[in-house]
Amino acid sequence: MNTGQIISGAGHLALIGWALIGGVFRSDPLPFEVVEATAISTEEYAALIARQSAPEAAAVVDTPEPPAPGEAAPGLSSEADAAPESAPPEASGTPPPDATPDVSEVTPPAPAEVADAAPVLEVPQEDVAIMVPEVSRRPEPRPAPRVAPEPVAQPEPDVKVDEVARPEVTPDESAEVVQEPSEASAPEEAATEIVTEAEKPKETAPSTSLRPKPRPARPAAVAQETPTEAPKPTPTETPKPAPVQPKTDQNSVNAALAAALGGGQQTTERPAGPPLTSGEKDALRVAVQQCWNVGSLSSEALATTVVVTVGMAEDGKPKTGSIRMLSSSGGSDAAARQAFEAARRAIIRCGANGFNLPVEKYDQWRDIEMTFNPERMRIK
Repeated sequence: MNTGQIISGAGHLALIGWALIGGVFRSDPLPFEVVEATAISTEEYAALIARQSAPEAAAVVDTPEPPAPGEAAPGLSSEADAAPESAPPEASGTPPPDATPDVSEVTPPAPAEVADAAPVLEVPQEDVAIMVPEVSRRPEPRPAPRVAPEPVAQPEPDVKVDEVARPEVTPDESAEVVQEPSEASAPEEAATEIVTEAEKPKETAPSTSLRPKPRPARPAAVAQETPTEAPKPTPTETPKPAPVQPKTDQNSVNAALAAALGGGQQTTERPAGPPLTSGEKDALRVAVQQCWNVGSLSSEALATTVVVTVGMAEDGKPKTGSIRMLSSSGGSDAAARQAFEAARRAIIRCGANGFNLPVEKYDQWRDIEMTFNPERMRIK
């Protein structure tokens, strides 16, 4: 009983609520277009259609009038039309022929002189040697006094051996901050493995080779002389035999001369040999220039040219005590002294293992004069 009343009451409440608030949730109506229309009659519509259609154009063709039945046709001439008269072209005048040039004054060229003598070939000097470059077939380890994880190059002879590498510092008077002078130091030479004497490669190729001798020249043809009658020999008197002198002992004569000269021994001077070639001088200049360090020089020392002389040993190594400065130009005494020290270090460093100079020309490079110029280096 109560259940039916509850359902009925809930349904009525829902209906009343929808009637009260149902219009609040109604959506807006869609917009619509309004077009104004005018009502016309049938006659007005027909007149409007007739005005829009274009009128049809009437084709008018003009037709010629036929001739009258008794009228004769016009007569036509059977003769062909005559060709128009054309005047012949006027003949142009023939141009006169060109005049023949006068070749009487032209002189023929003189015949060229051809020499019958064969060219003389210059025979090259036999003492010219070709320097063979040192080429290593494969990289070979270099022996070192100690073994280290990383290889260390051999320091220069005048560089102090130390555990830490330090660059050389040269005092510069023109600098704002004056640095304390210090000597260059480098660690001792080291290799990554032990190298024995058995592993040293043997030199199989010669360091120098002589130029091959040219083919001998052909002897010149000797002109045949006409034979002439040889004069008859005149009888001459036979000369008398000269008296025979007794032979002297050469050894005794040499001994007497040596005793008279104070017992001195006869010494033979070694031949000086040919002078150094330009290629050998350039090789020496390049070798010294590789060790010439001008980065630590002052601006005044870089503009100074010094001439240095050095005495060389037979093994190609410079004598350290013989290095001296002959002259200087372009700077003060302090700048010249600084430039000389840089040149002296370059000679000692690169000459530690000996320069590659020909032994047979030792008398030519016993004393060497070098000009150290920042622009160009010269060797005498």
